[in-house]
Amino acid sequence: MKTIAELTEQMIVFSNGNLHDITHFITVWTYAKTIGELEELKPDTQYLLEASAIVHDIACPLCREKYGHADGKLQEKEGPALVRAFLADSGMTEAQKERIAYLVGHHHTLSGIEGDDYQILIEADYLTNASEQGYSAANIEHFRNTIIKTESGKKLAAALFRLS
Repeated sequence: MKTIAELTEQMIVFSNGNLHDITHFITVWTYAKTIGELEELKPDTQYLLEASAIVHDIACPLCREKYGHADGKLQEKEGPALVRAFLADSGMTEAQKERIAYLVGHHHTLSGIEGDDYQILIEADYLTNASEQGYSAANIEHFRNTIIKTESGKKLAAALFRLS
């Protein structure tokens, strides 16, 4: 099975020099890895979380080309098939590949979150987007109080955005 480092290298190559996309997924992966380890996920779940964080925006280039933008719902629509192709030679089981495809296909869906990997991916992506896009303090506070469920995610949000 490919390591997270090997998947990261593969995704950097796939990103074809788009530094914004690369920096974004690296930051999401860093937050996801940190939260997952602090929440003491089982190793298999941690691996799936980290792999999902690396590939979560795999559909962005296609969406920008096909639709002119990379709206989250379009990423969810286009991402799973791209993930399956990307992971075809990863050595992962079909169940692992399907879980990652599911997470990529839902990483902008904030309802019906099932599983620690899903929850933490949502949290890590939000923290990154809030920083990149300059979300308001009120927006971040609301997200922390309503969507973030992990103690580590709440602590990171408070520290990153100086929330009380």
